[in-house]
Amino acid sequence: MRFCYADPPYVGCASLYKDQPEYTGEIDHEALIATLCDEFPDGWALSCHTPSLKILLPMCPDDIRVAAWVKPFCAFKPNVNPAYAWEPVLFRGGRKGDRNRKTIRDWVSANITLKKGLPGAKPWEFCWWLFDILGFEDGDDLVDMFPGTGIVLRQLEQYLKYKRGLF
Repeated sequence: MRFCYADPPYVGCASLYKDQPEYTGEIDHEALIATLCDEFPDGWALSCHTPSLKILLPMCPDDIRVAAWVKPFCAFKPNVNPAYAWEPVLFRGGRKGDRNRKTIRDWVSANITLKKGLPGAKPWEFCWWLFDILGFEDGDDLVDMFPGTGIVLRQLEQYLKYKRGLF
């Protein structure tokens, strides 16, 4: 199976990445979602933030699901209450479960990362949960559409080693 993970700059947040060499301004999320649907029928996931849900969900197909990355430790912003302590992950498809597969929750609790080189870099626990949400197995392919720090594909190597019993 062939899956995709997209973690673009969130709606209205592209300026946070203006010093990065691959900076191109705001992302066309409607075109991005269309590409994910067209090119990755086996399954895909898209990270976003809660303010963008009302914008992104109408662009998505009817079978989209919303999962949650809950952040017990996160950055608290002055005068923002309640805090933004979770992030939505839109996902579609993935390998279907059966009684022989463990049931995966539609949420994960994992602290944010610090000093990883880019705002929004995901922790390893998030990455492994993402692979489980998609039902990733050895021999599948994962395209990381916005690789940023490269953590997702590095963690995929570790995840597969673990699944193979190599550590």
